[in-house]
Amino acid sequence: MDTILILGDGPLGRSVETAARDAGYATRVLGRPIGGRHEPADLAGAAIVVEASRADAVVPNLDAALRAGCRRMVIATTGWAAERAEVEVRLAEHRAAAVAASNFSIGVVLFARLVEEAAALFGPLVAFDPFLLEWHRREKHDRPSGTAGDLARRIVTTHPRLTRVDDLEVVSVRAGASPGMHLVGFDAPGETVELRLTARDRSAYAAGILAAADWLEQVPRQPGIHPFEPIVDALVARTPIAA
Repeated sequence: MDTILILGDGPLGRSVETAARDAGYATRVLGRPIGGRHEPADLAGAAIVVEASRADAVVPNLDAALRAGCRRMVIATTGWAAERAEVEVRLAEHRAAAVAASNFSIGVVLFARLVEEAAALFGPLVAFDPFLLEWHRREKHDRPSGTAGDLARRIVTTHPRLTRVDDLEVVSVRAGASPGMHLVGFDAPGETVELRLTARDRSAYAAGILAAADWLEQVPRQPGIHPFEPIVDALVARTPIAA
């Protein structure tokens, strides 16, 4: 199989490395480079680049990968939304395709759909207040997490009594070693309804990243950024993938 190059040697990068090798991919992992930027020569020969480092490294790592000739990427890093338009332009210029998501867990994608349904159901009931709690390891810098931000936007979009994300109570906890927990609740005086997703380790994220890599390999994809959700649709046979 083709070579997967993983940029980032933290817990996520190492989880992807293990999963990729188990799947038969030739795999390389690069940690933070001396001087702060990877040289294209360091990335040569990679059929797929997985970005799993830090938000401030996404654009320079993308540049290095494109200059090295890679045209298929999976962006698993969060916190770079402000650079999304710039990334789109660079991918288009090089006729390259990337799959990007705030969370590559298949369970998270399906969980988000349940949350949307719940927000629509509980929204008209004034007694039920919605809230969102997320807990990650102490080293995680962005708060709320990318996944929590996405869940919050989905809740606001489908909840008839919310108009903006600031209307929703969102709490972020950074403590210990938790790989990720997201809880969406609806609380009333006499009862509380909770939807919770807890990651036990990063293998779920690695499985989704490999699914995205496989999707990029199947046929040439349109240049630009692709979401992860259509890939999950294909895995659960809901709708065919377009593009």
